[in-house]
Amino acid sequence: MTSRVALVTGGTGGIGTAICRRLALSGHRVATNYRNEEKARAWQAQLKAEGIDVAIAPGDVSTAEDAESMVRAVEALVGPVDILVNNAGITRDTTFHKMTSQQWNEVICTNLNSCFNVTRPVIEGMRARKWGRIIQISSINGQKGQYGQANYAAAKAGMHGFTISLAQENAKFGITVNTVSPGYIGTDMVMAVPEDVRNKIVAQIPTGRLGDPDEIAYAVSFFIPDEAGWITGANLSANGGQYMGW
Repeated sequence: MTSRVALVTGGTGGIGTAICRRLALSGHRVATNYRNEEKARAWQAQLKAEGIDVAIAPGDVSTAEDAESMVRAVEALVGPVDILVNNAGITRDTTFHKMTSQQWNEVICTNLNSCFNVTRPVIEGMRARKWGRIIQISSINGQKGQYGQANYAAAKAGMHGFTISLAQENAKFGITVNTVSPGYIGTDMVMAVPEDVRNKIVAQIPTGRLGDPDEIAYAVSFFIPDEAGWITGANLSANGGQYMGW
């Protein structure tokens, strides 16, 4: 397999870490962004202790200027980006009638606008090299909606709209664009939820368990090889059967 340069935004989180680890173990040169340098350096050192080297660069993906600066820093560290995983995301949950414009805008900027902010600086290079992989990490709640998450669901649904438009525009340049929509995954954030609440969530999942971050990383890796070059504009649901849309 050809070694490529992969940029995973939000790579220091639970799902992001699993994606970075899998891509690195597959032989790719991997980078991610950070906002807190101390935490990012500790994360990087922990992976290095496992024999996994991931480059890190400062950057807030919710702003176009910061995102472009981060991409240029990544290019200087590991080379032009061939694989982009738009994974960065936050939540600011509340019912809509109580939601502030700040709660709305923070989620839209970090989860959806970031797709433009990070993809725009890499897309022309991919088109010039006639090869690229762009993968959005959306959510089951972008497909089915969720009480108290109008901002999050709107952003996550918008990510797939971005995917299918970009897929059409860039197919002839050897670039595929796809979405992975995880269900409830056993990250630190989910495991911090009270056990009785977690049990109610699991009861709604046909497989009877939470997903593992490595399972989402595998779903991402499915879209990357040359053999996946005819798959573009797809949305791969990875939710244990909790939501089964067409």
